[in-house]
Amino acid sequence: VDAFQAWCGPCKTVVDLFQKIRNEVGSDLLHFAVAEVDCIDALEKYRGKCEPVFLFYEGGELVAVVRGANAPLLQKTILEQL
Repeated sequence: VDAFQAWCGPCKTVVDLFQKIRNEVGSDLLHFAVAEVDCIDALEKYRGKCEPVFLFYEGGELVAVVRGANAPLLQKTILEQL
């Protein structure tokens, strides 16, 4: 989940990376979403940050968090979680 605030919008630079990885591993294993933290109470702790936050869930549980648009770290985390 790309957790963003309305004033900065979702991290568009990472969308291409997500699409590339999803095409490589298959759409059955990997799902991406964006969530505006200003509108979701459960994501309140991510408000007021000036960097994008990427949340990784498995079975409804948060399993990893990556802060910042660090493409190599995001790719590594995605592949590790798979």
